[in-house]
Amino acid sequence: MTPILYSFRRCPYAMRARLALQVAGIDVELREVVLRAKPKAFLDVSPSATVPCLVTQSEVIDESLDVMLWALKQNDPEGWLAMPDEGHAWIERADGPFKQALDRTKYETRYPGTDPNAERDKASVFLADLDAQIAGWMFERESLADNAILPFVRQFAFIDKDWFDAQPWPNLQTWLARFLASSRFESMMVKYAQWQEGAPPVLFPSEN
Repeated sequence: MTPILYSFRRCPYAMRARLALQVAGIDVELREVVLRAKPKAFLDVSPSATVPCLVTQSEVIDESLDVMLWALKQNDPEGWLAMPDEGHAWIERADGPFKQALDRTKYETRYPGTDPNAERDKASVFLADLDAQIAGWMFERESLADNAILPFVRQFAFIDKDWFDAQPWPNLQTWLARFLASSRFESMMVKYAQWQEGAPPVLFPSEN
C-alpha cells in the first residue's frame, strides 16, 4: 500500500516530515487535516491525535522526527543522516526549550501569566547560538538538523518578521531566506483541500 500521511500544511512538525519524505523520494497519500475538525479515520489511527501521522503497511509513526528518520533510513540521497552527533543535541534544544518559548511568544493567550517578551528573549538565546553555528549550513553540508529545525525558525520569524530581520543574526537570516526561496519549500507547501472520507487519493510528490 502507499503510505498515508495525515498532515497540516502550516504545522512545522508536519513540514519537516514532508521535507524528509520529499528528499527521500517516497510518495505518500497526503490527507490534509483541519485541526478544528479532525476526521474519525485520523483519530482512529493517531495515538496522539496530532499531525503528522504516517500510516504504513506495518506501522503507525506518530512523531515527526520518527517520520523523518523512517524516510531517510530507506533512502538518503543527500546524506542528511551523515551529521555529527551534535546535530541531535541541536534538534533536542529546538524541540524543547526553543519550541516552548516560541509557543509562549506566539500564542500568549494560551499561556496566562507568561510574559511574551521574556519568552522571546529566551528563544533569542537559542537563535543567537544557532547563528554562531551556521556557516552556510549547520555543519559541513545540509543535514537532518537543518531541516528538522528550519520550519520552527520560520514559525518564530513570522511572529514579527520586521523584528526578526533587525536582529544581529546574519547567518541565521540567510539560512532561513534560502530555505524560503527554494523550490523544495515551494513544492512542500502546495495547498491541498481538506481531506474527506471517500475523496480521491492525493499523492504528495517526491523530488525523484
